[in-house]
Amino acid sequence: MFFYTYVLQSKKDDQKYIGLSSNLKQRLEEHKQGKSLATKFRLPFELIYFEACLNKTDAKRREKYLKTTQGRRFLGLRLIEYKRTRAFGSER
Repeated sequence: MFFYTYVLQSKKDDQKYIGLSSNLKQRLEEHKQGKSLATKFRLPFELIYFEACLNKTDAKRREKYLKTTQGRRFLGLRLIEYKRTRAFGSER
């Protein structure tokens, strides 16, 4: 069983939400339906990043890290890198 740490970005205000779940697909559906109090007022959301961990402890540790300033920088750099490689990949 995997545990997922994930990042959503609101299309309404560009704010990010960082969470964890053992069932990512179901959890994303709950967010989409407005069942999460933390995100229901910032719908719609887009999944912009996720990681799979082998146990809940590691997923919680990763979620906590991504919520720090250093973790947010890491996410920013990963997303920039992803967008750059995606743009160049389409030209090949």
